[in-house]
Amino acid sequence: MPFEKVQQEKLAHGVVKQIESLILRGILRPGERLPSERELSETMGVSRPSLREALADLQERGLLASRAGSGVFVADVLGSAFSDALVRLFSSHDEAVFDYITFRRDMESLAAERAAKLGSDTDLKVIDTIFHKMEAAHTKRNPAEESALDADFHLAIIEASHNVIMLHMMRSMYQLLREGVFYNRQIMFKQRTTRDTLLDQHRAINAALQARDPGAARAAVDAHLTFVESALHDHQKSEKNELTARKRYEHELRR
Repeated sequence: MPFEKVQQEKLAHGVVKQIESLILRGILRPGERLPSERELSETMGVSRPSLREALADLQERGLLASRAGSGVFVADVLGSAFSDALVRLFSSHDEAVFDYITFRRDMESLAAERAAKLGSDTDLKVIDTIFHKMEAAHTKRNPAEESALDADFHLAIIEASHNVIMLHMMRSMYQLLREGVFYNRQIMFKQRTTRDTLLDQHRAINAALQARDPGAARAAVDAHLTFVESALHDHQKSEKNELTARKRYEHELRR
C-alpha cells in the first residue's frame, strides 16, 4: 500500500515555512528586525517554545541572525551573491559598468512586461505611490533622495513581476549600485535637464504599468536605461576631457 499515516505538522515547522516564504518573496528584507518574541507568538498563534524552536532553526540555516540586546533580524542573505574580489574587480573596470547597465536593461525590461501582466492591483499602487514620491522629491533638488527613490521604484517593478529568483538577484545588484560599486547614481540627478528627463521617463514607465500595457512598459524601461547608459558615457567622457584640459592649462602656466 502506498499510503502512510497522516502526521500533524509541528507548529514550529509551520512558523519556519511562513518566515521562509516571507523572505523568499521579498516581504521580509535583509537587515529587517523581526517583531518581539511576545508579539510574534501572539500574531502567529503559537507558544513561545515553538517560536523559539523555529527561530533557532532559521538562525542555524543562516536566514536569521540574532544580535545581543537588539533582537532577531533577517540575515544579509544577499551578501554572498558576489565575492569581495569580484566586487573590487567590478569597481575598477568601465567594462563592468556598461555591462551592468545592459544586464539591467535586459532584466528590468522583462520585469516591467511581467509586472504589467502579472502584477496585482496593489503591486501597481505601490509603484504609483513611489512615483508620486519621486515627483515630490524632484521639487526639492536633493540628488540623494531622488536616487534612493529611483532604486525603490525599479525594485518595486521587479517585485511586481513575481519572480523570486529575479527579485533576489536584482536586489543584490542594486545593493552594489547603492554602495557606488558601478557608478555614483547621484550624478544623474545633479543636472536639471537630466533630472527632468529622468522624471519624464519614470512617468512613462509608470503610465504604461498602470495601463497594464506590457509592450509599452518594456519599451519605456528600455528607453530609460538606454538614456542612462548614454548619459553615463557622456559624463565619463566629460571627466576625461576636463583632466586633459587641466594638464594643458598647467603646462601653459609653466611656459
